[in-house]
Amino acid sequence: MEITIARRFCGPPESGNGGWVSGTLATHVATTDEHPTVTVRLAAPPPLDRPLTLVVESPVSDAVAPVPPSAHLLDGDHLVASATASAPLSREAPAPVTVEAARAAEERYEGLADHPFPTCFSCGTARDPADALCLRPGPLDDGTGRYATTWEPREASVPLVWAALDCPGGWSAGIAGRPMVLATLTTEVLALPAPGVAHTVLAWQRGSQGRKHFSGSALFAPDGRVLARAEATWIAVDPTTIRPREIS
Repeated sequence: MEITIARRFCGPPESGNGGWVSGTLATHVATTDEHPTVTVRLAAPPPLDRPLTLVVESPVSDAVAPVPPSAHLLDGDHLVASATASAPLSREAPAPVTVEAARAAEERYEGLADHPFPTCFSCGTARDPADALCLRPGPLDDGTGRYATTWEPREASVPLVWAALDCPGGWSAGIAGRPMVLATLTTEVLALPAPGVAHTVLAWQRGSQGRKHFSGSALFAPDGRVLARAEATWIAVDPTTIRPREIS
């Protein structure tokens, strides 16, 4: 089976948005009660506009230690990403914030002044809302260090939910002034959002270690229900390696 990542789903200018690519790969991995989440590890920047090979592996049920379902995305012989059904997330999502509080946080979105990847499908400032998510995650004014944004989806899908959980985590982890790329994303999608309705995305720091930075994020329905949540690892990168390019 082949998957092609269209240029509209870019993150950095020449590679796929980590959340959307991870969510697309995750749709091919079956979850279980013991492994209700999917962890995606990005091994290389996902290339755009060319066919990639998808390899899905079934779980091994007769082994001493059962191997959960997994999938791999390949560019020729090179691994781009791998996805595996995994254990539940370690922490519960924090309490939601109101749509009004999230909209106020959007006014403090650091990407409005300086964005490392302005063409990003999830949070880019150079994108058209008709063609991208255009999230604006900014810090809340409650002293918690959490970030929030609203999301009114035009359509609902698992890859879009992963993309919505992706970049807010990066901004909460400190991407402002320090470009980062997604390394791993573990997500549990409980329900899809309702199109045309304002939802909220909340994100928070989970610490750092050298160039690695850790975040959590959650998507909430208007009534406060958790629709999806995620934990991510980010890697700080050299900004001189980033080449700007407009979406075509």
